[in-house]
Amino acid sequence: MKHASVQATRLDVEGIQDSVVQLQDGEYRAVLEVSGSASRMEDDSQQEAVMAGFAGFLNALAYPIQILVRSSPVDLTRYVASLEERARLSPSAELAELAHDHALFVQGLARQRTLLERRFYVVVPAESRQTAGLWLWHRRGRPGPADAEMDAARRQLTFRCEEVARQLARCGLAVRRLSDLELAHLYLACWSPERARAQRIRPRLDDYATLAVRAASVAPGDE
Repeated sequence: MKHASVQATRLDVEGIQDSVVQLQDGEYRAVLEVSGSASRMEDDSQQEAVMAGFAGFLNALAYPIQILVRSSPVDLTRYVASLEERARLSPSAELAELAHDHALFVQGLARQRTLLERRFYVVVPAESRQTAGLWLWHRRGRPGPADAEMDAARRQLTFRCEEVARQLARCGLAVRRLSDLELAHLYLACWSPERARAQRIRPRLDDYATLAVRAASVAPGDE
């Protein structure tokens, strides 16, 4: 595991619990996924109103946030397989032919160009209260206020996430908070996109600890 130190630098996650990411430096984060506009913007005035609302949201923030945009190739294998299955089971020869033709079209499109899926996230921090020293103290097994610090961070993140979601909803955006498993999958995808694409979200959080160790033993680009 010669690249373990690189992994520790880039993937500095101490733990994930109750939709809260605990970083090794004692900081806490929550992550929101933001979907596109809930309604179609039909004219320039509506677009300007949305942009003005988003600018107002940013200007009103009393704490920093991080906006993360991830683009990743779309795997259409399951979609094409479902089309072929529908074509096979369809009682209508016409519908079966349409489904089969559409599957061929999608396969051809995927061969001609790389289809990308773009996802948007907002990373919300908890306010730092000298958490680094408290976290290390707690990790050594000594009594300390680390648990109370975690509870305070969890409550603050809940309030801030609800506040951000409310403000973004006014811009016509759909917002949801990532669960523990989704957070683990997102961090794995940022560190090792190939491994994350090769599997669905794991059923247990412990599975990601194993995957992170395996990813640490292979430098990006070595595979």
